[in-house]
Amino acid sequence: MGYLDRTLASGEVVLYRTRLHWTVLFWPFAAAALLGVGAIVSLGAAAVRRGTGDIRPLLILGAACIVAAFVAAIVGQVRRSSTEMVVTNRRVLMKTGIFGRRTVELMLSKVESIGVDQGALGRMAGYGRVVVRGTGGTHELFERIASPLEFRRQVQEQIDKLQSTPRG
Repeated sequence: MGYLDRTLASGEVVLYRTRLHWTVLFWPFAAAALLGVGAIVSLGAAAVRRGTGDIRPLLILGAACIVAAFVAAIVGQVRRSSTEMVVTNRRVLMKTGIFGRRTVELMLSKVESIGVDQGALGRMAGYGRVVVRGTGGTHELFERIASPLEFRRQVQEQIDKLQSTPRG
């Protein structure tokens, strides 16, 4: 159960959930791969030089590269998994962070417009930026989310349902 699930009001139901697109992992994993190559080169050089001199600096460098590669990969994965975006029958919610937390909560009745910005690569890969504008000038940006058109559709459907419901 995620943070946003625990903050729902009574009668509020999550109708759509998305997260950051897998492309946010590209640079952390590329750095991890580069550091892995550095580790292989350092440890390989240490193996070749074994018996001919001091190989401790090469072993230390290789170990440091392995640790740094692991950290880079974990940081990317944590960033992706610590971001939640949901549409409920009442609100649009976003949460980022583990230790420090940032949350955005917009009541559907206060959403004025919702826009999607996708470049060519985003259209091909299925990610984009969603801008939710609320009444009173609030402007919330949801960066690099998976399936942004579906996210917008879900928000619009809930706004339509909210506006068509008779008030008594």
